[in-house]
Amino acid sequence: MRRPFILLLLLACLSACQSPAPRVPRVPEGLFDLADTVALGLTGLPGAELVTVTRPEGERYVNNVVLTGFRGELFCMWQESARDEDSPDSFVALSRSRDGKHWSAPEPLALPSDSTFASPGGWIQRGDSLCAVLNLICSPERAKGGTAWYIATKDGRDWRAPEPLRMADGLPMDGILEQDPLLLGNGRTVGAAHFRPGTQVAPICTDDPSGLRGWVRVPLAEGEGKPLEPSQYEAPDGRLVMSFRDQASSFRKLYSISEDKGSSWTAPALTNIPDSRSKQCSGTLPDGRTFWVGNPTGSKSRRILALAVSRDGYLFDKAWVLATAADLPRQRFTGRYKTLGYSYPKAFVQPDGTLWISFSINKEDAAVIRIPPGTVPRS
Repeated sequence: MRRPFILLLLLACLSACQSPAPRVPRVPEGLFDLADTVALGLTGLPGAELVTVTRPEGERYVNNVVLTGFRGELFCMWQESARDEDSPDSFVALSRSRDGKHWSAPEPLALPSDSTFASPGGWIQRGDSLCAVLNLICSPERAKGGTAWYIATKDGRDWRAPEPLRMADGLPMDGILEQDPLLLGNGRTVGAAHFRPGTQVAPICTDDPSGLRGWVRVPLAEGEGKPLEPSQYEAPDGRLVMSFRDQASSFRKLYSISEDKGSSWTAPALTNIPDSRSKQCSGTLPDGRTFWVGNPTGSKSRRILALAVSRDGYLFDKAWVLATAADLPRQRFTGRYKTLGYSYPKAFVQPDGTLWISFSINKEDAAVIRIPPGTVPRS
């Protein structure tokens, strides 16, 4: 009887000695060839199709392209101005499409005022209502920051009057959103906002079913880098992961973890994932794998757009290039902060499994990439 006991004891010791896989967002060494300034050593993703949503005639600034689906149509909004980024004339434009290839003529969704300009903050959809989150940002001559508002529609044509997103105390949210909030299976909505004074990033959450009120600002302890413009996803183990742009120019992604569905978060820490100090996005594929999209160049260059996936939500060991430096058209005009490349990608997964990625090209065209269901290889 002693031999089975000894065998079980050995197995238990062996299991205890084995180190669990680190639960930190990371990539294996060599996944990205940073010396390859055209495609990072990555192959393309067969089946991925790029379509231009708008290519303004004449000198224009276009960025912050955000996409969603509602009542059988695609809705795409973006920030637009005559020439410069975040100028007082910046407004939010909207275009619609049935197939993702043919888009309606752009129409204004939110216009600037004497003291603020408008920028997209993402989409919130609940039941038969779609809400466009609109950031009303103080003009550059005033203090930094702004407030988050929303306008709702039930048919995609008629939009209600703007109302502010509200905190749990009933007051308007004194901050702006950068990405679509994430709806969890327990009904909670989590996200992040940049609060005033200035643009202090902090996680937020609400248990209100509408996702429009009851927001709570969650403390974020000081950690590494300077976190900005986060996105978030739920890992297969149930933990929430928030990744950030590092404005401190490490050119690596920052991350924070929540073990309690967004009620608290760890201090931001650096990953080994290269970045371009730009906005990125993340989410979950229909098969349960986690993905992120960004510019993993390890420099300021945004001339390469890539997709990476992970089975466990932490080790992103597969990646493909979606748009290369060789594909990048010539920038037609210059302007303040008009960065060359593929800027600020946002992702949206349709119920049929289609992955859509929206972004700007050279900050003057709005574009989307359609990735059909089953296109992202599993091996």
